[in-house]
Amino acid sequence: MNGVNPWLLLAGSLSAAAALAHLAVIPGGPRWYAFFGAGQRMVRLAERGSPVATLITLGIATVLAVWSAYGLSGAGLLPPLPLLGPGLAAISAVYLVRALVFVPAVLIRTGRAGPFAWTSSAIVLVFGLAYAIGTWTVWDSLP
Repeated sequence: MNGVNPWLLLAGSLSAAAALAHLAVIPGGPRWYAFFGAGQRMVRLAERGSPVATLITLGIATVLAVWSAYGLSGAGLLPPLPLLGPGLAAISAVYLVRALVFVPAVLIRTGRAGPFAWTSSAIVLVFGLAYAIGTWTVWDSLP
């Protein structure tokens, strides 16, 4: 790979920001869980001080941090990670499927999709497109 791939730099940075946002929710407590769109179950767990909410949020933040590392590795800012090409393709797919399936799933389940469903789907669509475009542009030069 030659130079820094701007799409994967953006993708990795977005995933890093999302990981940090998830970490910020933990000390923010139930209000932050609710504000950032966590479901009522997660909000109730946080209200009760259950470690389950914290562990789930830490798990999500960890996955997002790993995805960030893959984006930054694909961008050329970190050494190549194992299975970099397939990993970037899988991350792209997960973000894009989440973006395209979440609103219809919520509509089928509840008959209504609120602002969180639409906003979060738009956000992860941007993430997925950044990963997909970046992966496509560097695919031939990946190890």
